[in-house]
Amino acid sequence: MAKVLMKGNEALAEAAIKAGCMSYFGYPITPQSEIPEYFAKKLPEVGGTFVQAESEVASIYMLYGAASAGFRTMTSSSGPGISLMQEGISSAAGSDLPMVIVNMMRGGPGLGSIQPSQTDYFQTTRGGGNGDYRVFAYAPSNVQELVDCTIEAFDKADEYRMPAFIMADGMLGQMMEPVEFPEENLDVNTLPKKEWATNGERDERGHRNVITSLELSTPELEKINYKRAEKYAEIMEKEVKVEEAGLEDAQIVVSAYGSTARIVKTAIKILEAEGIKVGLIRPITVWPFPFDSYKKFTCKDVLVVEMNMGQMLEDVKIACEGRNDIHFYNRLGGMIPTAEEIAEKIREIVREK
Repeated sequence: MAKVLMKGNEALAEAAIKAGCMSYFGYPITPQSEIPEYFAKKLPEVGGTFVQAESEVASIYMLYGAASAGFRTMTSSSGPGISLMQEGISSAAGSDLPMVIVNMMRGGPGLGSIQPSQTDYFQTTRGGGNGDYRVFAYAPSNVQELVDCTIEAFDKADEYRMPAFIMADGMLGQMMEPVEFPEENLDVNTLPKKEWATNGERDERGHRNVITSLELSTPELEKINYKRAEKYAEIMEKEVKVEEAGLEDAQIVVSAYGSTARIVKTAIKILEAEGIKVGLIRPITVWPFPFDSYKKFTCKDVLVVEMNMGQMLEDVKIACEGRNDIHFYNRLGGMIPTAEEIAEKIREIVREK
């Protein structure tokens, strides 16, 4: 299929339809409103269902219902809306329901700004709601990767029966780039049957499936949570996605994700022309996090670049286990770092050595 020029938000929505998403429930909020707009137009054309919910709280429970019935389903929002969904996301995780949730991040806390930011890393990678649970969290850095990660998110959510997040930001959602899609929409009838779904069918004993996160037996809840933890451990072993470059002979390693990583790559090219060797670790899944990547280099200095006050920074510190000197560069409130700013920060660190 030939590449087409598309805005990130619209490309993501088209990717979801290609992946077999037949229902979308959501509420408009900047900077992701093109996603529900696209679904409103395109889903009815393929026999799907679009509902603009009365709130983000309503939308996440509509998603809960569609997922319980076995359908591939999605919602999208930005930080303030995702905050309102947290109870429903925790309930979905506690009910082992697959769904895809998109967060086009903006500045926070509270209503913050409508400009791009990365302030929701903690919210996503730490779960956000109550209880011991995790969600897949993809952090694409270009529109093609936004498409690819969305398709994979539906597959992995189904495979492991859990929510999956696309953790992007307003810059990626609004930019236009050439992208390529699968030739045909996925035929959902070819997917394995979800024997656990509440589809009205009875089993051989005449019982229907019940979906709930409530378990009043304390020993049973402990057993369920241990089993779910085993699943998360398997994901951390098998499903890490990361880009690594130039680690072998690096004078310094830079770690960034999402839109910020695009800018970091330009800074690295600037410094390469000056003879400074810079390695890169770019997590594509920020959960599961690529902890092992930080054991693959010998240089002392690691620079973390983010558009927040230092959230992935904590995971990098955990990964480095005190072996390295950890540095940080950031911009806040919707301010986007420039490649030259990052390059100058790297020069400062290298000069100090």
